[in-house]
Amino acid sequence: MNRFRHALRLPRSRRRVAGLLLAGTLAGVLAPAPAAQARDTGPRPAACPEGLPDGTACYTGTDANGAHYAIAVPGRWNGALVVHAHGGPDLGDASDPGRSVEDLGRWRVVVDQGYAWAGSSYRRGGYGTRMAAADTENVRRLFVEEFGEPRRTYVHGQSWGGNVAAKVVETYAGKGGPYDGALLTNGVLGGGSRGYDHRVDLRVVYQYYCANLPRPEEPQYPLWQGLRHGSTLTTAGLRARLQECTGYASPPGERTALQQRNLDDILNVTGIPERTLESHLRFSVFTFRDIVHERLGGRNPFSNRGVRYSGSHDDKALNAGVERFSADPAAVRDLSYDSDLTGRVEIPVLTLHAKDDPTAFVEHEAAYRDTLRGAHRDRWLVRTFTGEHEHSALSDAEYATSLAALDRWVRTGQRPTPRSVAASCPAFDQVYATGCFYDPAFRPAPYASRVLPRPGGTSWPAMTAAREKAWSRVPGVGIAP
Repeated sequence: MNRFRHALRLPRSRRRVAGLLLAGTLAGVLAPAPAAQARDTGPRPAACPEGLPDGTACYTGTDANGAHYAIAVPGRWNGALVVHAHGGPDLGDASDPGRSVEDLGRWRVVVDQGYAWAGSSYRRGGYGTRMAAADTENVRRLFVEEFGEPRRTYVHGQSWGGNVAAKVVETYAGKGGPYDGALLTNGVLGGGSRGYDHRVDLRVVYQYYCANLPRPEEPQYPLWQGLRHGSTLTTAGLRARLQECTGYASPPGERTALQQRNLDDILNVTGIPERTLESHLRFSVFTFRDIVHERLGGRNPFSNRGVRYSGSHDDKALNAGVERFSADPAAVRDLSYDSDLTGRVEIPVLTLHAKDDPTAFVEHEAAYRDTLRGAHRDRWLVRTFTGEHEHSALSDAEYATSLAALDRWVRTGQRPTPRSVAASCPAFDQVYATGCFYDPAFRPAPYASRVLPRPGGTSWPAMTAAREKAWSRVPGVGIAP
């Protein structure tokens, strides 16, 4: 466990300018330098996003790999640091200079609670869990180099960032490592080799009913590609095709009978909520294209062999007509090595998940519990659940509660319970008035109850520590940064 070594020191060679910022009121929108001029730059003073506490000092820069980052240190710093891993993945070719800044504004409750904050935008868009974990660790090291060793260091990940943060825990947070605890919120914790199977199913079931992605007159391609290489289809074009087939954006009374039946069948078979149908389909098209074409050299990591689909108006016809394919074992290995979790955890991990998360289903928490249990490390895990219905944002009072519970666990060694965490929330809600929605009695159903398992896909962890070690010796394994 880390120990506080010294109080905040301002970035060397920048202390005079930063002092001026500390003396003034910081407002406005953080404005990082343009990407062309911001490569490998140390933290530079910048205006903080709106809503951060007065007296907060904010900085931006770019690391040696080209990843933009943002740092914030509150005037009343408690000596601890939260390193943030953002979700996505975004699909731009380069690091997004605004992403870490936007997340700093979104999770300003962290700074409001007295923690310093550091977040990376990652060196590029596109899939790459280990790459994102390395960039997250890089921004922690930059913080330490400039400001000194924090008293305690926590990693936080939201959505796909939960997968990234969990990979940080397994890769960089062993005994005596720099991280003291982790907070994973609405995390994609099933890993890449199984965590997207419901979107594989959506891709093939959608095409069975809609036959417009691709259309019969367009160049054909196997659906596991998501989209053929070189396609000019846009998100607007995808929405138009989804609307054409299902009328999803129209009131029910304005849909044709065929549109309503198509929509009902797609939703019933895949279990995807209607309100996030479009976003799941976008992932199964554009992100799958990134994974297959850009990260795996055109190889297929997905399979739906042996999967029986049910819930439609004619399951026999669906199963006879839906496209089937088998994965390339080497592609599965590379995706698994990049993003699956071994459960090799040696620090406290607290999770917070909305029971009705429509994007990263709450059953991901069952997969993560089973992963740690399979590695005999579940003593390091405490899971909490709320009755909320959102994926990208939960109650500020709950974020503050979760940070306090994790910090107390690390400081005292006393493992919290879902009930004790819930009981401490009302005190924070007196400050934030955003509500406490904890359900201490809730336990998610197994992952396979929500996402149709592939043969052999019900045991966890999906990648054991021994397999990870063996694969690590394979030249070029995984996904390149």
